[in-house]
Amino acid sequence: MKNVNNILTLALSKGRIFKETIPFLTDAGVIIHDDPETSRKLILNTNNPKLRLIIVRASDVPTYVQYGAADFGIAGKDVLLEHESYPSGTLYQPIDLNIAKCKLAVAVKNGFNYHEMVKQGARLRVATKYTKSAREHFAKKGVYIDLIKLYGSMELAPLVGLADAIVDLVSTGNTLKANNLIEVEEIMTVSSRLVVNRASLKNNEKHLRPFLEVFAKATI
Repeated sequence: MKNVNNILTLALSKGRIFKETIPFLTDAGVIIHDDPETSRKLILNTNNPKLRLIIVRASDVPTYVQYGAADFGIAGKDVLLEHESYPSGTLYQPIDLNIAKCKLAVAVKNGFNYHEMVKQGARLRVATKYTKSAREHFAKKGVYIDLIKLYGSMELAPLVGLADAIVDLVSTGNTLKANNLIEVEEIMTVSSRLVVNRASLKNNEKHLRPFLEVFAKATI
């Protein structure tokens, strides 16, 4: 998708990433005219006529950037690792913004002896939407698993016998605790990163580079 009139498009998702991105935009002198939590608009204009924001699902940010519908975006490491479809070199990931920090972890129902089951070589049923990361994690451990892909309410799976374990993002751990689950293994720490379409960086560097410099400076 060709950039029109050199207007830059930044892809963001609602929630924590959006809120923690605002200080970066403020440092760049950008004021957003609408709040995505209260507005139904999916394209948000700013006080900068050369920058607009689009609000998309977190898992779709890399796709919008990959195909040039957005010049740049912010996505979690978890999402980027799962986004297997983009050709090598299409997405440039210059900056770890160190925002929206959490971890990808394995959790089970309280009382389930996960480590003993792994030690015995048991085959586990694992529910997750992070299938690539989960598959790679258990493969490295030599653990055989049956993956069950879910898109939400992950904590329910062990409670109703759908799965032995889940792989999901954990921040405070309060949701696990409220559902009688416990974290048994950390897979990786997760933070959000700036991703840039390489063609946009090449063809519109004059307008894009100042924003990249603001993001980079703010993370020092």
